[in-house]
Amino acid sequence: MASWQISGQYMETCNCAFLCPCITSNLTARPTEGDCKAAVAMRIDKGAKDGVSLDGLSFIVVMESPGPMAEGNITVGLIVDEKASDEQAQAIGAIATGAAGGPMAALGPLVGRVAGVERRPIRFESDGLRHSVSAGDLVTQACEGVASAGNAQEAICIDNTAHPVNSRLSLAKATESRFDAFGIRWKDSSGQRNGHFAPFAWSA
Repeated sequence: MASWQISGQYMETCNCAFLCPCITSNLTARPTEGDCKAAVAMRIDKGAKDGVSLDGLSFIVVMESPGPMAEGNITVGLIVDEKASDEQAQAIGAIATGAAGGPMAALGPLVGRVAGVERRPIRFESDGLRHSVSAGDLVTQACEGVASAGNAQEAICIDNTAHPVNSRLSLAKATESRFDAFGIRWKDSSGQRNGHFAPFAWSA
């Protein structure tokens, strides 16, 4: 039996121009700006680790890669929902860093520096193709899915990706992307940068 499982909704924005080359190159391409800055936000609708409920909590993994992500030396920081208890925050930390196994463990060899953990109120909103997340003064981001010609209520998706959250991602453009956390800074509202969203289900 799995020692933990979480499921819910994910969204992210990054500083790459749409469509991020990391996704279509299995992380081997150089990001469009030379480096990669991203905030991967996860809303846990249902989950638990070792008997500790994680329902209704969120976390954000903020990362910066100095070049192609596959080359490693990635700086990673974690923002945990301030309403999480210390026990819940420890559980989320173990899951988000890959210490407890699961999808994030595969990224472990690529991480050069763990920049720390911050606690903030995380607000996660979803409305059709629009998704937004804020974490106090550290992250504010929003994206809008690229509507499918076949069904305007659904986004175009890319499948069989190497992304740790889900192998199938909805394509989106970032309508707002602001990071100022762990020394990682980025600000854009051009509507031309990359975003993704998807449901997720992790366990280990």
